[in-house]
Amino acid sequence: MDRPRPLTLLLAGVLAAAGLTALTPTAQAADTEIARNGGFEAGLDGWSCTAGSGAVVTSPVHGGTKALRATPAGSDNARCSQTVSVKPDSTYALSGWVRGGYVHLGATGTGTTDVTTWTQSAPDWQRLATTFTTGPRTTSVTVFTHGWYGTGAYLADDLSLLGPGGDPVGTPATPTGLTAGSPAATSVTLTWPAVPGATSYRVHKDGLPLATVTTPAYTATGLSPATAYTFQVSAANSAGESAKSTPLTVTTASEGGGDPGGGLPAHALVGYLHASFANGSGYTRMADVPDSWDVINLAFGEPTTVTSGDIRFRLCPATECPNVEPAADFKAAIKAKQAAGKKVLISIGGQNGQVQLATTAARDTFVSSVSKIIDEYGLDGLDIDFEGHSLSLQTGDTDFRNPTSPVIVNLIAALKTLKARYGDDFVLTMAPETFFVQLGYQYYGSGPWGGQDPRAGAYLPVIHALRDDLTLLHVQDYNSGPIMGLDNQYHSMGGADFHIAMTDMLLTGFPVAGNTDRVFPALRPDQVAIGLPASPQAGNGHTPPAEVNKALDCLTKKANCGPYRTHGTWPGLRGLMTWSINWDRFHQQEFSRNFDAYAWS
Repeated sequence: MDRPRPLTLLLAGVLAAAGLTALTPTAQAADTEIARNGGFEAGLDGWSCTAGSGAVVTSPVHGGTKALRATPAGSDNARCSQTVSVKPDSTYALSGWVRGGYVHLGATGTGTTDVTTWTQSAPDWQRLATTFTTGPRTTSVTVFTHGWYGTGAYLADDLSLLGPGGDPVGTPATPTGLTAGSPAATSVTLTWPAVPGATSYRVHKDGLPLATVTTPAYTATGLSPATAYTFQVSAANSAGESAKSTPLTVTTASEGGGDPGGGLPAHALVGYLHASFANGSGYTRMADVPDSWDVINLAFGEPTTVTSGDIRFRLCPATECPNVEPAADFKAAIKAKQAAGKKVLISIGGQNGQVQLATTAARDTFVSSVSKIIDEYGLDGLDIDFEGHSLSLQTGDTDFRNPTSPVIVNLIAALKTLKARYGDDFVLTMAPETFFVQLGYQYYGSGPWGGQDPRAGAYLPVIHALRDDLTLLHVQDYNSGPIMGLDNQYHSMGGADFHIAMTDMLLTGFPVAGNTDRVFPALRPDQVAIGLPASPQAGNGHTPPAEVNKALDCLTKKANCGPYRTHGTWPGLRGLMTWSINWDRFHQQEFSRNFDAYAWS
């Protein structure tokens, strides 16, 4: 895999290829100005800015007497937008003047190809311009400008959209279908179907405004345990705001709640046990697994064929593992671990176990065969460790909230069926590689090196669909190329900085492939563990214990942080995952001993 190019070079090449850098659209004689209050002379009239980030200033300005100043926050990019009426099958010229760093100007909802142009640095006023053509049924588009997360304020002025005008935009309809995920003790995630024509949504708690968001999802935090709250949401655009939705009352969990699968300690150590194969780390009997390990993932259940969905598990043959225990002793040791409060799961996949549930028949076979393994060994749940080409997007999969790829849709359905079959105590974990998760921040379903790779970010639909059922997500922060964080910088594995940046993305949320209308919501800290190799022999990206502790200090205490600035502090971070228990034993248990000694508070 080639090394990704720096963001500036990559986007410069993309813009040059598209002809955007030198683009200076000229309106036709019949074109009219469609943008309302593009010079901000009437304040923010017609514009909606996320999280109250926008304000009107009188200096500096490009034209007239006023301009927009918008200030991004740690988890907000200060997006200011308005929805305008357009005509189908028509060409439009979008332009504006900006100052600041990482300023973007674009349009969404075009019905063809949404457009964005940007500047990395504009110490003085700089003109941005692009064009787009509407689709055959497009009657409105949303134009926007935004900065970047955690960077300084930017300025915008004299924003213009030239082209044939359409029918006036109406106030959006009242949102329906407001639902809540499984409440935690101090937070709850709200979702609702998108409302056509809405450019923002306003969330209300107990009758009072709580937040303004641009996507139909919001996680309310800072709540009190075991407390009832009533939420409503309204939709807004440049024409006005809808009525509030039907009230939804949610009661937060008692202290310590909000943990699907439950039964884990506040800070847990997760490890994989080489149960079905042998390698240089040696075979470890279940009874000999140290008490440090809170979750033991049996590696691996593997498919009979890639597409069958038929998963089988066997203990390592005696010819490969001379000290393997009899099956009866293995099962007895599992029960002993469970009696001591440990969780034992079957992990499906691994490096050599590709699983593609491309048909409903494969989906149903997966459910039945996995259930058979769980029942035979009396296990607590399931770990999904799909790698390679097991998960991929297909053409048209541009929204992680509505996947169409059969291998993704069928996996989601299978996991929901297993969760329903075994109930609330079923432990569900996932161990994707960074390529399948954090890389979706830049390249959702497209290759970062010029070609198409439908695997980039392909786990995001699965994680999102199962977020209310997911006990733990422990992304493999190893065997990875450099990945861009929310600071728009590339981070490389092996040190604290990589784990801080990758984990911050999961706990903050991030726009998928730069699309601010499709923001992957943050996971709860109790759902997140950091995945690392247990020893230098276990995989590329081994992190020394001192660097592991720095990462934990920064994420849970805001201490010992390096150059990366996190967007929060999460003392409830669940813990660490490692490959593997065997390699940790081979390495004199350095990884688990360090975990046991770490002071979480």
